[in-house]
Amino acid sequence: MPKSFDRDVLVLIHDVGRLLRVHADRRARSHGMTRAQWVVLVRVELQPGLSQNELAALLEVEPITVARLVDRLQKRGLVERRPDAKDRRIWRLHLLPAAQPIVEEAHEYRAELNAFITQGMPPELIDTIVDGLLRMKTTLTTGNAADQAA
Repeated sequence: MPKSFDRDVLVLIHDVGRLLRVHADRRARSHGMTRAQWVVLVRVELQPGLSQNELAALLEVEPITVARLVDRLQKRGLVERRPDAKDRRIWRLHLLPAAQPIVEEAHEYRAELNAFITQGMPPELIDTIVDGLLRMKTTLTTGNAADQAA
């Protein structure tokens, strides 16, 4: 067991993720939004017509959480629910034109934050970090982490 967690990859991944969320929360709040609302808008932009359940699965949250987020976004005139053509129990999500400037802001902020956190890093290092994270993601998604460690 290390005496310090300064170079522990698990702790670092957790800390960097938390700090990214803090920064994104702050920026979203400055626009009267939440990070979760930004994420919903960006996901619906990328995949128009997602159902609330599909979106919940993508975001790894409960469907009720997505329903509440969509309720708020719908009240602001940013998202609309359209009935599914084949199943009347399903609502498909679509952005309204008023959402476009917010989605563009989210994309711009993502690019700014990416540039900020990688400033001074050579492209080869960024590629190595991305490759390592992709390998970790693949390992975690293709097998039971506890089984792999044993």
